[in-house]
Amino acid sequence: MATDHRRAQKKNATGTFFFFMATLIMWAVSVFFEILFDNRTELLPLIFGFAFYQIFNWVCRNFISRDPLLVNTCVSLLHSSLTSASVVFILVKQLASNGVDELFEHSQLVNTTWPLAYSALCISCGYFAYDQLDMLLYGLYSGWIPSILLHHFILLGCFTLALYRNVTINYLILTLICELHSIFLHVRKVRRMAGIRDGKSKLVKTEWFLNIVTFLFARLLSHILITLKLVKDASKFEKGVELPLALFGMAGMNLLNVFLGLDLFNAFRRENRNNVHES
Repeated sequence: MATDHRRAQKKNATGTFFFFMATLIMWAVSVFFEILFDNRTELLPLIFGFAFYQIFNWVCRNFISRDPLLVNTCVSLLHSSLTSASVVFILVKQLASNGVDELFEHSQLVNTTWPLAYSALCISCGYFAYDQLDMLLYGLYSGWIPSILLHHFILLGCFTLALYRNVTINYLILTLICELHSIFLHVRKVRRMAGIRDGKSKLVKTEWFLNIVTFLFARLLSHILITLKLVKDASKFEKGVELPLALFGMAGMNLLNVFLGLDLFNAFRRENRNNVHES
């Protein structure tokens, strides 16, 4: 614990910490202003999401482990599981009601909000704010421009502006299907922290299979298809920030997906190489 505290103190003295903490504070001020002064009570699930995951963090820290990385990973695993279930439920319900063609029609994705979609997006946005704060406070990042902090920065910007303007909510719900892959990212972290690293075991092989398949289809392919849909329907957007913001957000997500894919490939190769050497 002393090592973790010193690591957090050292990282908290860097420009990276001050930049991302400042943007998070500005975001929080903006949200409270919208709720308190503009009476945007529909944004309250955002506060609930932040509080819910912060409380679960406290429960993990006091009853499971004091390790900040393990606690953060357990909370992230809970978010990925709940968000995936919510997104799948919303999509299945819409498919049953409207069919595929209407589901992906431009006006449906941009100007309409599916039942529960707004609240689900608020709660997920609250989680990303919580996670950003937790990683900053405990130094759970590396580098001058950490990809994980940049990822949350992009998501908070895009999600919050969409919630304020109540547009493209359904598009953003579609992007959250990537949380299916995040489940196995977090499971892998927990598995390795538990000391289970035998690449020859059926458990690890199954986990890697699900990790790679969900990365390819739930994250990489889905985000590429969403980007192509935005480009195809560009002329249907009204003049404003919606299209540029959506394209910027998806460009950032696709770039981060490439880096994540490379990290996964290297991790998979490294684990298999280590098992070959051990045998």
